[in-house]
Amino acid sequence: MVQSVPVLRKSMRVLRLPAIHHDANLVVIDGSMGNLLIDAGTSWYQGLQVERIKGVLGGDAELDRILLTSKRYPCSGGALHLSQSFNDCAVHVHPDGQSALETGDFFTTWANRFDSDMPPVKAEEVADGEVFALGNGHVESISIPGHSSDGMGYWIPEQKMMVVGTLIPRADRPTRWDLPGGCLPDLITSLQRILSFQPKSLIPLQGPAIKGAKHIREVIEQHIDFFQKCLNDDGQVPRSVPRPAPTALWYTPHPPWPLQETESL
Repeated sequence: MVQSVPVLRKSMRVLRLPAIHHDANLVVIDGSMGNLLIDAGTSWYQGLQVERIKGVLGGDAELDRILLTSKRYPCSGGALHLSQSFNDCAVHVHPDGQSALETGDFFTTWANRFDSDMPPVKAEEVADGEVFALGNGHVESISIPGHSSDGMGYWIPEQKMMVVGTLIPRADRPTRWDLPGGCLPDLITSLQRILSFQPKSLIPLQGPAIKGAKHIREVIEQHIDFFQKCLNDDGQVPRSVPRPAPTALWYTPHPPWPLQETESL
């Protein structure tokens, strides 16, 4: 399934390829003068992801570049294969994640927790505020550290949409900061920065887009409140929250947080 966010005909196409298993959501942005992919998923389903992307772009269309929200394996594990499948297109990541990708570091990418190797891939730096022009629209990179120091979001101003990756794993799942490069105070600052853009649509790591300015503010403020309470308690997670699974990039609050978004299959 592909989830399309309704936009005017003259605007870029923005299509979310729903997450498969551990994979992140993949987002294809197709403009009048170029295209790009945000996140690459794990290496587990990389062949299927290539076919999904080709199905969206159509024909023999190539992919111009891949932008990663994080070096974490669910976002980056498939980057090498996807790049090679589209004429060795460029892969971009925050400078703090560049070395981990190029050396195939299976610890800081968290690939080891998935019992997987991390396919090394040559990566180009993406900087905060960098703009990728696509003709009838553009994508701006936004530094949002917290889950990891290399966390990046991608802002699509024409649709007032932001792809936020590991910063918001899902509306009801606060992200972890106890993984390599994580920082609890940065999580709060990054979420506050997202609010400053007044987005009308957020695409999290997994699950459907979070839509509506009011609902987005409620979701983000719930995440901020959770992190602020943890910070006030010397960085400790509430005892009611169970220990995360080794592959989980998030905490699962107890009692569960409300979740309006459901994936349609």
